[in-house]
Amino acid sequence: MMTKKEIANNISRRVGLQQQPVKRVIDELLIELREALAKGERIELRNFGVFKVKIVKAKTGRNPQTGESVFLPAKRKATFKAGKLLKNLLQGP
Repeated sequence: MMTKKEIANNISRRVGLQQQPVKRVIDELLIELREALAKGERIELRNFGVFKVKIVKAKTGRNPQTGESVFLPAKRKATFKAGKLLKNLLQGP
């Protein structure tokens, strides 16, 4: 697992900047992504993938402890679809 701190450290070494400004840029990027998804916007990052919001329909579920039926309301969830380059990297040589 890679943390935000490790990502900032790796980027700062690669581009020759201090870790703190790089961490701030990463934080701002994540804020932008969250705000765009909260508005239902599609986010396309070329050569990486697409984030979008999907509507999950309301349905009837079951409480596993009691077995009783439970209504589950519709909700929105964030999804990610890997781009072609990322898919190829994940498949390996």
